Amino acid sequence: MAQPFYTPGAAFDEMYDPASAVRDHYGVMHERLTSLSAEDLNARQSTLERSFLLQGITFTVYGAEAATERIIPTDLIPRIIPSAEWDVIEAGLTQRLRALNMFLADIYGEQQILMDGIIPRDLVLGAPSYRREMQHLYVPHKAYANVCGSDLIRGQDGAFYVLEDNLRVPSGVSYMLANRDAARRTFPGAFRAASVRPVERYPDLLLTTLKSMAQDWRTDPQVVVLTPGVYNSAYYEHAYLARLMGVPLVEGRDLVIHENMVYMRMTTGLQRVDVIYRRVDDDYIDPLTFRRDSSLGVGGLFNAYRAGNVVICNAPGTGVADDKAVYAYVPEIIRYYLGEDAILPNIETFLCREPAQLNHVLGNLDKFVVKAVGASGGYGMLVGPHASKKEREEFAEAIKADPNNYIAQPTIQLSTAPCLIDGRVESRHVDLRPFILSGEKIVVTPGALTRVALRKGSLVVNSSQGGGSKDTWVLGPPREGMGDVAP
Repeated sequence: MAQPFYTPGAAFDEMYDPASAVRDHYGVMHERLTSLSAEDLNARQSTLERSFLLQGITFTVYGAEAATERIIPTDLIPRIIPSAEWDVIEAGLTQRLRALNMFLADIYGEQQILMDGIIPRDLVLGAPSYRREMQHLYVPHKAYANVCGSDLIRGQDGAFYVLEDNLRVPSGVSYMLANRDAARRTFPGAFRAASVRPVERYPDLLLTTLKSMAQDWRTDPQVVVLTPGVYNSAYYEHAYLARLMGVPLVEGRDLVIHENMVYMRMTTGLQRVDVIYRRVDDDYIDPLTFRRDSSLGVGGLFNAYRAGNVVICNAPGTGVADDKAVYAYVPEIIRYYLGEDAILPNIETFLCREPAQLNHVLGNLDKFVVKAVGASGGYGMLVGPHASKKEREEFAEAIKADPNNYIAQPTIQLSTAPCLIDGRVESRHVDLRPFILSGEKIVVTPGALTRVALRKGSLVVNSSQGGGSKDTWVLGPPREGMGDVAP
């Protein structure tokens, strides 16, 4: 057997099996990569990065010492997922979002799941992202989370697990689309041969989903994308999606409320708005209802929403369903509403609010990843095995001071995939963020953003923490007689 052209490491590797044989679905890509010299690969990587620079595909890193806006680090080697595996992922994500939307409809309605004691009442009603203002408010199709980006990881056993759900304002889909465009140009022959499922319809599917949330009698509803503005870390994505959908990109100052209707200021006058795809957090969308010091939203918006004259997507208050403590109960939530076992399992999770679990976590901080329940983007977390003794001691004090705010999970060795690092192909840990749309129906985009921990050995893939990304090729159904591999 030929030697692999990079060293996989101990974790599950996407390209090589434990015997260092190339997995079947990577055959075409492996052959292409090994036919190229290091100079060829580097030249293609440089072309890809120039393309991203020219397109202005950037991300803002808050708190960085230098200029905060930079190009998303993108690796040219795509990650490949065979058709049969994707079918399981698709079914699992659809099941999960159905149940989470039913959960949201329930806790903002009759709260039967709380009365039945399936999940602690105080954990839900005391969550920072729970919005009492949403109580008994009608949401079309009961679709609270219209855009969901769940994070999956592949464990050492080769199975996919859900690491967390992102139901508020999940980002990254524009980078999925940009990565696809770049990978298709970088490996045109392999792309054609591999029968990759398309992701290019995502903007059309998103627009269809958003329009399906409008009042039935509005025959051609006006959709807008609401952004906090150019200083937001994901502004590029907001502008990109608005352009691809062919709808206006607006800020709060572009909107005005009159008699509980939302209008957009145009040079020709006011134009009514029916659906707002907001990329502004709950706290900031309406200073009259939420944070009074917000200048990002528009005063009176929530009253218009409450009156049914506009739809806000995702609905305010969806964050309670992706709270990291609520996450621990999602398998029970699925069983409660659907009568089914979860197709995609959770990672074992310890709730520091429970004294016995708290003691276990504090006694084994060097083995756990500890997260603040309301945080995101890789902030407010401790990766125990990679932290210093002093960092663990400081974090322990923070946990003891507010145990309700923390959960802990065993450190999982994310799977690895080949990446071009400093001119050489090396393995790096990756996760997977597929995107699910929910309106009149649920649709899982046949692709995903694969996030990459660019630092050797690191398990932190968040772009806000220096992570990168790469394209994800989901292969189509096998052709007759070809098996589940790229032809």
